[in-house]
Amino acid sequence: MKNHYNTQEEKYEYIAKQHGGYYRHDFTDHAYLYNLYFPPKEVFTHLKDNINNLVLNYPMAQDALAELIGSIIIQPTERIIVGNGAAEIIKILSGSLAKKLIVPVPSFNEYANAAPEGRVVEFPLDFPSFQLDVDKFADEAIKVGADIAVVVTPNNPTSMLVPKADLIRLAKKLEPSKCMLVVDESFLDFADNKEQISLEQDIDRYPNLAILKSMSKAYGICGLRIGYMLTANPEFAQAVRNGIHIWNINGFAEEFLRILPQYKQEFEASCEKVKADRDLFYSQLSAIDGMTVFKPDANYIYCRLPGDALNGPEVVKRLFIKHNIYIKDSAGKTQPDADRYLRIASRTQAENIKLITVLKEVMYG
Repeated sequence: MKNHYNTQEEKYEYIAKQHGGYYRHDFTDHAYLYNLYFPPKEVFTHLKDNINNLVLNYPMAQDALAELIGSIIIQPTERIIVGNGAAEIIKILSGSLAKKLIVPVPSFNEYANAAPEGRVVEFPLDFPSFQLDVDKFADEAIKVGADIAVVVTPNNPTSMLVPKADLIRLAKKLEPSKCMLVVDESFLDFADNKEQISLEQDIDRYPNLAILKSMSKAYGICGLRIGYMLTANPEFAQAVRNGIHIWNINGFAEEFLRILPQYKQEFEASCEKVKADRDLFYSQLSAIDGMTVFKPDANYIYCRLPGDALNGPEVVKRLFIKHNIYIKDSAGKTQPDADRYLRIASRTQAENIKLITVLKEVMYG
């Protein structure tokens, strides 16, 4: 594949406009957020061994795919909609279903980006703690007449959880005004006590609750594009299902779902390894003079640069040009002082240590 750049500066400008394909360009990716320790080699061997059938045949349709997810999360098929990544479901929720959607910010931009103009209300998180006050959020949702409220937990970019009790209180407060609460749990596998803090097993208690999950992040399968929504509200499930075309998941993704239950132990072990690396990385980042580091619940860490350091976009650019390492700044996010913040994905311990060393070098120019 021909390169679209001749210098490292041009390479940076090119990469900054891309949404993937990073592996083709030889740099260390501390920007995208996925599990480096899963899937195991046996999964790839299985897909290679079955490549003829997977390429030559039509994949299954929605009800059969929902059954595969159902066997992984122990939920009835009729509650599940399987998407081509969570992004496909977000496009349906924001782009066509929601008459008015409310989302705390800063957050994953796709919820706002996928919505028609004038249909999104951005609710600012408490600053500078970035905590969600669910009571204020519920009041605002009701005031603006939102029919869908979204909460990402752990949040992206802040990597912070919203407590389960708060989410339950939020769902109950929104129910009388017929507002669906969509809780995005895409990064919850990297939080402590995930079984206790997930709302999946409580789904049947709250008819205005839906859970959205991207499988790319936790299972390390960004290229396979699998996400799902879970709800015990049959009308809402059907409305989302109506937006999905018949063969939205390819054969490789389907086969991955079919064999995934065999690798539960390996998956849990991979998440523990991610958490151990992240916790060490957090303590190392916290030791940088003047850096404000938010305690992470996901596999990435949110930081505020010291007051006398360069701004986020400048640090990101210098890190890439001088050291071929890519991280994300928060410029463009809806929040105060957005250009002072960085979001850094945790990778292996060696890569994290290298990042700390060169970050300290570039952030003062």
